[in-house]
Amino acid sequence: MWNAILWGTIAASATLMGALVVLKFSIPKKVIGFIMALGTGALIGATTYELLEESLEISGFMEVAIGFLGGALLFTLLDFWISHKGGGHQRKQSDRGGDVDDQTTLLTKVNGDKKGKKKSSSTNESKSGKGIFIGTVMDTLPESAMIGMSLIGGGSVSLALVVSIFISNIPEGLSSTVGLQKSGYSKKKILFLWILVVFFSALSSLAGATLLEEASDSVKAIVSCFAGGAIIAMIASTMMPEAYKEGGPVVGFVTSIGVFISLWLHYL
Repeated sequence: MWNAILWGTIAASATLMGALVVLKFSIPKKVIGFIMALGTGALIGATTYELLEESLEISGFMEVAIGFLGGALLFTLLDFWISHKGGGHQRKQSDRGGDVDDQTTLLTKVNGDKKGKKKSSSTNESKSGKGIFIGTVMDTLPESAMIGMSLIGGGSVSLALVVSIFISNIPEGLSSTVGLQKSGYSKKKILFLWILVVFFSALSSLAGATLLEEASDSVKAIVSCFAGGAIIAMIASTMMPEAYKEGGPVVGFVTSIGVFISLWLHYL
């Protein structure tokens, strides 16, 4: 029981670590982009090698499809809701036509006023931060349950899974915290949110080791693939665009390194 809590806490604590780094230090945006790209690659690899592949080994393609597509769909719906709730006002302004854009551009050129652009950039970053936070919660809890399940029957923890989750959680916590700061969240509130994530991840790992001990392989596969679906949907809509925006074309190679690290850990 305590092993499950320990490893679940260790894996999830990387999100809190990433948040603390952002709140304590000023990190160049390009470095943030590279870290996000590395985490993206690690997440893609962990999803492929640790979640989907192993789920197929214990169940059928139907269970994998239900879990994977279900996780992706749920995250997409939540992301869609956040996008409309947080950016509705700005979207209405942009829909008024090209006159507004032309006037804004003219004022920017004449007065050197860049507040409009900064506000738009801040809005995009804040929505991205909320999306990454929700995606982190959606994939961290099932991932922690997977860690707990690996300990069922006195087995040893999957080191590859723990390390992959840990590596990928750092940029998630880092980039999401940047967005939450842009949304006006205080440092105390941000830390409180990540502490809650770590706490519930530890409980999720415990649940995986106890409540899912008697679960069928099909249920285990669905839970595992649900995390995978949420991960892929999250990195495609939030982490990858942000990583390229901040880091440029080099992030493609950095992402490849992340995938390779996951592959190496899987077969270590």
